[in-house]
Amino acid sequence: MRFALSDEQRQLQSTLSKVLKDVAPLERVRQFAAADEPVAQDIWAALVDVGVSAILVPEALGGLGLGLLEAALVAEALGGSVAPAPYLGSAVLGPLALLKAGSEDQIRRLAPLMAKGEVHTGVALSETIAGARDGAGVRAAEGGLSGAALFIIDEAAADFLLVADLEGGLHLIPAGGPGVSREPLRTIDATRRVGAAQFHNADGETLARGPATLNALRDAAFVILAADMLGAAGAMIDQAVAYAAARRQFDRPIASFQAVKHLCAEMAAELEPARALVWYAAYALEEGLPDAPLAAAHAKAHLAEVTRFIARTATEVHGGVGFTDLLGLHFWFKRIGLDRQLLGGPERIRQIAAEMQGLV
Repeated sequence: MRFALSDEQRQLQSTLSKVLKDVAPLERVRQFAAADEPVAQDIWAALVDVGVSAILVPEALGGLGLGLLEAALVAEALGGSVAPAPYLGSAVLGPLALLKAGSEDQIRRLAPLMAKGEVHTGVALSETIAGARDGAGVRAAEGGLSGAALFIIDEAAADFLLVADLEGGLHLIPAGGPGVSREPLRTIDATRRVGAAQFHNADGETLARGPATLNALRDAAFVILAADMLGAAGAMIDQAVAYAAARRQFDRPIASFQAVKHLCAEMAAELEPARALVWYAAYALEEGLPDAPLAAAHAKAHLAEVTRFIARTATEVHGGVGFTDLLGLHFWFKRIGLDRQLLGGPERIRQIAAEMQGLV
């Protein structure tokens, strides 16, 4: 069997890349990073127009009815342009949680709004997946949810918070509801809004009580974060190669120097096998293959290591200018850095993979 992208999937990538080139150039990214915008409305509106928010919502509910592989291709394009968009929460994990564990009423009420990009979902899963830090963690009781959640993905624009309690249950909490206090968290990546929240008997809608749905969301998040890193690293390689071809020393392009050739070739050789790993993990999850959770964990852990190497090496190819704000290469560098740690660094992900296999 030949595993490759279909014509429709390649067209999706091409269309999205053109849209992002127009609406999310580096100057717009820089503007968002320096401002307090909870969401870049112009960029999100353009993404909604091409169906990004509707990608996983069934057609009967106003969506496109596509799968996780298409969602990963979108993430790859967003990472390639470091687009500031609340994609993971609002277009992937929010709809997935609703469709997998929501009631008929919840699905009928919220899924069409998610497809239209009118409802944003913040994702508070970190403590349950990556392990609690600083005493954070949320517990569910009859009175509601209590505790603290850190590193809430896409928190600033959220209408709802998708919260995992320490027992693996999932809850949909109104972000501005009683008993919820939120604050932004500053991370290295200024292109995405991450926050924290305190819950004091906060009331919401319970989606699932066992860990099965949480594990499915974890696996999907691993793949999407890996795809985002894949796109960001690919863009960094392209920029390094273009710079090496244009930059001249000793009356010739530095791309002609053997050491620079080796650096660029090594980056490409590291990334291309990783692309197949990400695509397979997305495909395996969509098809429900037995090794899908393990493939998702391997994709996240491996891309975290490969793309860190690429981020460092691409910066080195640029020399001193690679560290300057004027060039903007640091936006991709930091995007990879945050992706690496969200929902667990590679060491934690390998621990999860070992537990899946009964090795620990």
